[in-house]
Amino acid sequence: MAQGYIRAADLPQVIPVFPLSGILLLPRGQLPLNIFEPRYLNMVDDAMAGDRIIGMIQPAGGLARLPTLSPVGCAGRITSFNETSDGRYLITLTGVSRFRIAGELPVQTPYRQVRATFAEWEADLTAPPAGEGGLDREGLLDALKAYLETRGLDIDWDTAETAPPEALVNSLAMALPFDPPEKQALLEAADLDRRTEVLTALMQIGAASDGEGEAPSMQ
Repeated sequence: MAQGYIRAADLPQVIPVFPLSGILLLPRGQLPLNIFEPRYLNMVDDAMAGDRIIGMIQPAGGLARLPTLSPVGCAGRITSFNETSDGRYLITLTGVSRFRIAGELPVQTPYRQVRATFAEWEADLTAPPAGEGGLDREGLLDALKAYLETRGLDIDWDTAETAPPEALVNSLAMALPFDPPEKQALLEAADLDRRTEVLTALMQIGAASDGEGEAPSMQ
């Protein structure tokens, strides 16, 4: 059960959205955010006064003031909140469920709000079994090793070898420096098995070419 939500119908129908390119939140994943823009400070204030839900979503393209949004995002609940002396908010969103945008609302708030439908992703509210299931851990870690070596990066291999399948796959999907369309493909993967397949393929492709990126953090 995710954050006390049992069914898709338990989630709010209207949620604020935070468009960020290349940023991925997945169910039960944790995403730290440094909030400083006034409109998003306002968004966090309103979320904290309500159900604490914020939808993370990627712009679909363009540099317009109101870029088109990707059709699918992930709603997260604010599970950690701190305010700095200079007025920034340091928050952590814990992923609850993916959603599809049913429509954007005309609002007076400085941040955008959408009507969200969660029914398609109701399975996100239930964590998969802790066992290995269909995870090919050896194949995944082999692809990861090749990908990281190409970029001169490293991770905590003890964590990678012992983490539960969902935590491992989702941490890598969120942390590795994939391009926005690749992040979106990981988000929209139907289930953990499919996400593992997409992740493995992306790492294999990435290992075949030179690239640079920041080392991922696996906690």
